Amino acid sequence: MPVDFHLDFDLDPAGSNLPLVIAETLARGYQGRVSVGHVTKLSALPPEAFEAVGRSLTQAGIAVTVLPATDLFLTGRAATHLVPRGVTPAHRLAELGVLTTISTNNVLNPFTPFGDVSLIRMANLYANVAQIGTAEALEAVFDMITINAARLLGLEQYALDVGGPATLVLFDAVSGADAVARLSPAVTGWKNGRQTFLRPASRLLFGQQHQNLDGRLE
Repeated sequence: MPVDFHLDFDLDPAGSNLPLVIAETLARGYQGRVSVGHVTKLSALPPEAFEAVGRSLTQAGIAVTVLPATDLFLTGRAATHLVPRGVTPAHRLAELGVLTTISTNNVLNPFTPFGDVSLIRMANLYANVAQIGTAEALEAVFDMITINAARLLGLEQYALDVGGPATLVLFDAVSGADAVARLSPAVTGWKNGRQTFLRPASRLLFGQQHQNLDGRLE
């Protein structure tokens, strides 16, 4: 079965477990069936070393999931100033051919004491931390919570095709990049053809009759 490791979760570039995972993946012929999460050590590597590891991950077919909320909250706590972000640059790994995704690790517990499990929020957070600002790059970030995530899970049918599973979420946005940039809300969604939630649009009441908290109409 596919395997997933949460490892290298600190900012010391030494002592990485990735070389062993890469070697074992190749030795066992497990390319495309291994993923790693966090790997915040990569954020502490200089460009040349980072690129070398990224190319090794590509060769081994190992996917990387970045967990920005937890990684930001837990790393760099010993710093008194210029606190490091501690978030591995997934977009740079993607440029090297690594399958990258963005997710949330823990919500409302000691590892991440806030959040709402919204992946679009994680994508927006990552874009801010990684200083991504172009529409093309934001679209690639959106892919990390949609297309890339489906590939990581081994979902063969994902696109909106005739005969495919009617599993989809609609966002109040004109594109993936727009959804990430504006933190667009999910409006509605379906799972295998069954509508599972509906979020009505907000209504502005300025200039209209509305009800006060005490029940009086104005």
